[in-house]
Amino acid sequence: MAEAAQPNAELLEWPKKDKRRFLHTVYRVGDLDHTIKFYTEAFGMKLLRKRDVPEERYANAFLGFGPETSNFVVELTYNYGVTSYDIGTGFGHFAIATPDVYKFVEHVRAKGGTVTREPGPVSGGSTVIAFVKDPDGYIFEILERASTPEPLCQVMLRVGDLERSIKFYEKALGLKLVKKVDRPQYKYTLAMLGYAEEHETVVLELTYNYGVTDYTKGNAYAQVAIGTDDVYKSAEVVNIVTQELGGKITRQPGPIPGLNTKITSFLDPDGWKTVLVDNHDFLKELE
Repeated sequence: MAEAAQPNAELLEWPKKDKRRFLHTVYRVGDLDHTIKFYTEAFGMKLLRKRDVPEERYANAFLGFGPETSNFVVELTYNYGVTSYDIGTGFGHFAIATPDVYKFVEHVRAKGGTVTREPGPVSGGSTVIAFVKDPDGYIFEILERASTPEPLCQVMLRVGDLERSIKFYEKALGLKLVKKVDRPQYKYTLAMLGYAEEHETVVLELTYNYGVTDYTKGNAYAQVAIGTDDVYKSAEVVNIVTQELGGKITRQPGPIPGLNTKITSFLDPDGWKTVLVDNHDFLKELE
């Protein structure tokens, strides 16, 4: 038994040694051009690339605040003929960091965005935040941050067992717990996980609402993609972790037909999806 455990222990160290980075988050929209216009004009994002795949009846667009080679971006997917989606109760929000939340929100409002929480200090603190809604109903938290290399800085998802989820993401993806906040007066606890400190990277924000163990996933939000130097080794790690904590591999590691980019994908114990993408193949795809 000890001999079998040894290679596993070594393998489980791989995510910490690997060159990991959040690449993009994928979700579905009902009118691609309308959303592109809103993100570029209201949020100040840049359209980085766009492709139409008529034979598979979908189109997608990548937008962000910097190049895909270094920044986290959004990948919007439009499926021909589908104009609306159910966001569900589990998906929370994305976040954008900016030096002036008041100015940012006024600009979003002027461009037709819906403000769901006016700018102001976070309860019990001094950081200014606000919440706005895009044309498809996705919520964006707007955070005050003097400067940041990564303005698109959060994906918030709700989970049913926070300790299990933290352990899963630490072990399966090598993420570090960078912050944990319990707010008993509001009956929730949140955990931020990233590959560097919160102010300099993208974090996965996991929220546990007291007593709520299950959420609806809807069909709008899809996944986050993370870069790796070895999808095969990474999938082996995920496979071991899912046996201990739940979740499952949904796509065995290998190249995408016609694209040759190697990927693997899996669900966490709550059913949230992550895709691991070969770093080298990803850069080649961008060329």
